[in-house]
This record gives sequence, structure tokens and C-alpha cells, in this order.
Amino acid sequence: MQRMMDVNFMGTYYGARAALPLFRAQGHGHLIIMSSIVGQRGIALMSGYSATKAAQVGFAESLRAELTGSDIHVSLVYPISTETEFRHAMQRDYGHNVAGLGPKQSVDHVAATVVDCIRRPRAEVYPHRASKALAVLNALAPGLTDRVVRKYGRKRDAAPGPHDDVR
Repeated sequence: MQRMMDVNFMGTYYGARAALPLFRAQGHGHLIIMSSIVGQRGIALMSGYSATKAAQVGFAESLRAELTGSDIHVSLVYPISTETEFRHAMQRDYGHNVAGLGPKQSVDHVAATVVDCIRRPRAEVYPHRASKALAVLNALAPGLTDRVVRKYGRKRDAAPGPHDDVR
């Protein structure tokens, strides 16, 4: 958990801490934070990861409020499961395989949405359009969302390891 917090949240914090003085000095800038849809809505077997991504969201929202009225933009990107080395890293670092039944997207698709956000800054970016609906549904009906994410959430392929998320 400490490693995930160090990478996901503290990495975001230190990156912002380095960039913001430069943005302020030049009078403009754009901080883009790569979060995850699980930063808005946690899923099974991802409690620690979800918590680190939720921390990014709170941090970015606070920064955006502080920077209102300036020409410094803060954007949050909320990708869904993206075809990366994530599954391999989970096996390597935590000793178990995970599989998700929900939709997936390509790295190229996420990158294209980030480029679009650079061209036209906005507060939130959902590379997979349906994921915004999940965030809205969760805000309106979290119990119903529990049932939806249970159906499409991650499934454990192996026995729990010593580094599994807390349940």
C-alpha cells in the first residue's frame, strides 16, 4: 500500500509541486493528472489502488479551486481498464493474477484523449464515454452501482497473497 501511495499520489503531488511554480512564473500552464475511474468508484480487489486514485482526485479538485481565475488548468483523466503491463505487474509485485470482465481501451485511445485535453483544457476527461455514466450513477445511486460493478469488476484468479488489498 505504501508503494502504491508513493507512486500514485506522492508522484502526483511532487510533479505538481515542481510544475506549479514554473506555471505561476510564466502565467499559464496545464497540469494533467492521470487518475482512474476507480478513483471515483472503487471496485472489488482494488481498495488500495482506488484509495490512491481518489487521493489524486481530491488533490486535483483542490488545486483547481485554488487556481480558479488564473490561466493554469488542472485536468483529471479517468481511464478504465487499459491494455498495459498492469496485469503482469500485479503478478510480479503482489503474487496474484487479476482479470476484469468490463470494457477495456487501448493506450492509443487514452493518449488521443489526453492530446485533445491539451488542445482544449477541461476539468475532467473520460476516455471511455460510458465511464462518465458510471460516475454519475454512483453519485445518484451507490447501491445500484454496487451491483453493476460486482458484475463487471475484477475477479481473482489465484489465492490471496500477503499484499492483497484490505477487505
